[in-house]
Amino acid sequence: MNHLYQRGQGLVEYAMILVLVAIIVVIIVALFGSAVGNMFSTVVAAI
Repeated sequence: MNHLYQRGQGLVEYAMILVLVAIIVVIIVALFGSAVGNMFSTVVAAI
């Protein structure tokens, strides 16, 4: 039975890491999204 608890703990830890990464990505996009969009627009306009 202990093996099942360890497996469940591993899944929970993996899910928490994924949620943390998703939150970080959302924050980065919210902060720098317009700057990155402007940069791509500048590159496309130069082509």
